[in-house]
This record gives sequence, structure tokens and C-alpha cells, in this order.
Amino acid sequence: MTGILRTIGLAMSISGLAIGAQAQGTAQIAAQGAISPITGVELSGFTQAIAEAAASDPGIAAFYSARDYRPIWTAEADADRRAAFFRALDLSGLQGLPQSRYDADGLRARFASVRSERQRGELEVAMSKVFLDYAHDLSHGILKPREVISDIKRTPMRADPQARLSAFAASGNPALFLRGLAPAMPQYAQLVRARLDLEAQIAAGGYGPTVEAKKLEPGDQGPAVIALRDRLQKLGYLGRSATAVYDAEIQKAVQAFQSDQGLATDGIVGQGTLAELNRSPSERLKSILVAMERLRWMNGTDFSGRYVWVNIADYSVSVIDDGKTTFRSKTVVGQNSSDRRSPEFSDEMEMMVINPAWHVPRSIVTKEYLPQLKRNPNAASQLQLIDSRGQVVPRSAVDFSAYNAKNFPFAMKEPPSTRNALGLVKFLFPNPWNIYLHDTPSKSLFQKESRAFSHGCIRVGQPFDLAYVLLGAQSDDPQGEFQRILNSGRETTVPLKKHVPVHLVYFTAWPRADGHVEYRRDVYGRDATLFDALAKAGVELEARGS
Repeated sequence: MTGILRTIGLAMSISGLAIGAQAQGTAQIAAQGAISPITGVELSGFTQAIAEAAASDPGIAAFYSARDYRPIWTAEADADRRAAFFRALDLSGLQGLPQSRYDADGLRARFASVRSERQRGELEVAMSKVFLDYAHDLSHGILKPREVISDIKRTPMRADPQARLSAFAASGNPALFLRGLAPAMPQYAQLVRARLDLEAQIAAGGYGPTVEAKKLEPGDQGPAVIALRDRLQKLGYLGRSATAVYDAEIQKAVQAFQSDQGLATDGIVGQGTLAELNRSPSERLKSILVAMERLRWMNGTDFSGRYVWVNIADYSVSVIDDGKTTFRSKTVVGQNSSDRRSPEFSDEMEMMVINPAWHVPRSIVTKEYLPQLKRNPNAASQLQLIDSRGQVVPRSAVDFSAYNAKNFPFAMKEPPSTRNALGLVKFLFPNPWNIYLHDTPSKSLFQKESRAFSHGCIRVGQPFDLAYVLLGAQSDDPQGEFQRILNSGRETTVPLKKHVPVHLVYFTAWPRADGHVEYRRDVYGRDATLFDALAKAGVELEARGS
């Protein structure tokens, strides 16, 4: 960096301009008769270069105009800021960012080759542009998620460039400011740590040979069991062992591994467990990088107090209170088909409906029930036909063969009952996609390992307990209040006096409180698509500068 300062000093000496003069107001220094279109004041070669280079970027132009074109990167007094930023760029790959996009080496070369005030002004703006790119990428993500996957209904925040540059320029600790751009959720730092651990594992040769078997269970022995033993050791689930027999210690290790993958903890290595055991650290690293990007999209979200967290990939819903999980339940999520996958978005839960009627979505009426009714007018007998006036229409009065998906004039409704598709309670956070949480009479589905069966809404395994937790914030007897309404048999809306943020997310890699990362299957293939987009944007598996 001293070489850079000497070069800058030489360039300033050649041009006959001094840093002190710049600090007093470079707009007062005449150069080539150029006039600022904003102030009408003659500009120096340095300030003229800034004005021209920033002309296409209103935020940067406003920032420099507001500070009378004083530099934040290219003066001798900017050495600490400059060093902190170059250090951040050198380590940007560790954050899962596209390090080549920022071209730190190219910027350094430009510092070394500055020979005029015009070049210095152009470099000043170039540094600010790279800073804004880096700051946005680290704070709010590299990708525009909706453009990559339409079911991700998130629009990351975008900071005002003038305000961000001003805050950085005013910071007394630039290194701390740059670190503070990353998401504040503790899981983000844990994911960065996991990235480093996986890179070390890859450098050490990975997890060793894959386990080649159709099925392994306690009592088995032979080469496949040895490969299983060795892999469990590499993965950190088994201590030192020389056994060639699938013994109790291996079974215990397998069960711990299964738990961390969201698999049935039966201690038997079937095809599902084998598939997860044989994943390479590079595959896991992709999940980590995508998880980091997803957290950046949510940066700026208030995660204090209470919120509901629905991890689609984990088939789970949790209530988080001040960072601690106070409720957790299995879920059933949308089927893996184009019109049924559960979307990702955040909203606020406003109410619950006890003894809900099911107003069947039009798409389900026309795609599923109308064909059934054409074959058998008494099909799905639990559903009522509703005309445009809201009246129930007898099926005997309708010739279903006369209608198609476009002209079918009836809605369909299922009255409250224990057989109702929504069960006995639903939790509403009104949104354009008509997604909500609800009970279901199909309880057996919660016993399955993979639970993508719904039309898109989230079915909750323990809906009454969720209702009690939510009502507990506004009732001295939440269980009694809920049961009284339930026993009435009447559809009743219960507003939540304080709305609860709800986040539908999709994390295939998520750290526990102790930092250990659990993994889930990419049920919708979203992570694979996102990683491909990240790679195309310049993100590399192996970070430079680590």
C-alpha cells in the first residue's frame, strides 16, 4: 500500500495539486476551464473526472457533489479505509460472493499506474462503484430470486447508494463497517464457518470411498461395513474403531447421522440413508453457499420477538420466541409439481379460523372435481355446489356434461367437520398466493419421511398445540378458549391481537444452536437451480484468499 501512496503522491506532484487543497474544496481549483453543471463552479481535472465518471450513476454523483468532490479512496488520509476494503475483497469468496466480479487486482494495478488527476478521479469513482456492488451482494444477495425461480416470492432490499457511501465515509472503523454488511442472524456466521470446515475437508481428501451396498443393518460385516465405518468417522459421527462388524456403536452413529438429515432414525442403512452418506463435501458446500445467499435475501428482516418459521425442505414449522424454539411440528408441504410447490415468502399471521369451511380453489374445482362429477354426479359428496348468489345447488339439478373448465358456473365448498380437508383449524396470513397453515384429517402422512403431498398450503401435524401457543399471547386460558369455540361446531374467526411474522423458507442446510449443520434433501430442486445461477454469476466452490 505504501507503493500506492507514493504513486498517488507522485501523480499529485506532477499535476501541481495538493491533498490539502483538495480537502479545502477542489471545486475552487481551476482546470481547463471546465464548469460543473450542478454548481456552476470551475472543476479541477480530478473533480471533473469524478463528475463525468459518476454521471451515469445518480447516487454516486449526489454523494460526491454533496461532499464537494472530496475523495474517500485516493487520498493519503484514506489509507485505512482503502486497506480495509481491499482486505474485504480478498476474502469475499469466503462469504460465497463472486470474487472475480470486484477485480481487486485490477483496482490495485490502477492505483499503481495513476499518472494524472483525471486518472485519480476516474479511479475514485471506480472504487465507489465496486464498493456499492460488494456491499449490496453481501447485504442483500447476488441474485434476483424471482427471476431465477418464480416460486421464490422475495424481493431483497436495496440500500440507497448515497446513504451507504455516506455512512461508510463517516465510519471511524471501516473494517467493522464492512463486516457489519453481512446478515446479522447468527446462522450466517455459522454457515461461513461450515464453509471453511468443508473446504478443509475437501483439501484433506474428502470423506473417503463411498459406501457400496444395497442395505446394511446391525450384525452385517465385510468391506461395505468397513467403508461405512470409515465414512462415519470422516463425517464426525464415530470415534476411532477397527471393527468390521455393524455393531452397536456404528448403529448409534448411523442414527445420529439420520437425525441430522431428517431421516427415519431406524439405524438401518437403506437406499435413502446411503444416498445422503455418499454425498461429497463439495455437494454439501453447494448447499451451504445457497443457504448463505438465502439469508442475504432476508437481511434487514426483524427476527426479534416472536415469529413463525416454516422450512419447506425440512417439512417443519416452528415458533421462535427471542431466538429460542418454543414450538415445533412436522408439516406436509406442496407436491413437487409446477402448480403445487409451496412458495417462499414472508408475511404476517393475522388470525386463525376454528371449524373452518373449505372454499375449494377454482383450479382444484375445474382440474380435479369437475372431471369426477362428469363421471359420477355424486362424487366428492362432502362438497356443496354454490351458485353465484351463494346458494347451495342440488347436484340433481345440474348437467355436469354441459360444462368445461372455462364455463363451469359453480363454486364448491366443504362445510366444517372432522372430515374437512382443512381439519379443524387454519392459520391465515392473507397473501396473493392463497397459502396458509392448516390442520388435516390425513394424519398418516406425517409418519412418512418425505412429506410433499399438498396442493401448496402447509399442513401442520400438531395444529391444536400451535393454536394454544399463538393464543397464549392474548388469553389466560388459551386451551380452554380454543376448545370452547371448537365444541360449538361453528366456523369462528379469532383475530390475533398482535400479528405474528411468518416466514416460508427453503433451507437444505441449517445450523443448530451449537453450529453443527443439518442437511435436508432438495425436494423441489431449487437449490440446484440457485447454485447454477450463483456459479454463472461468478461464485466459486473453492474460495480464494482463505
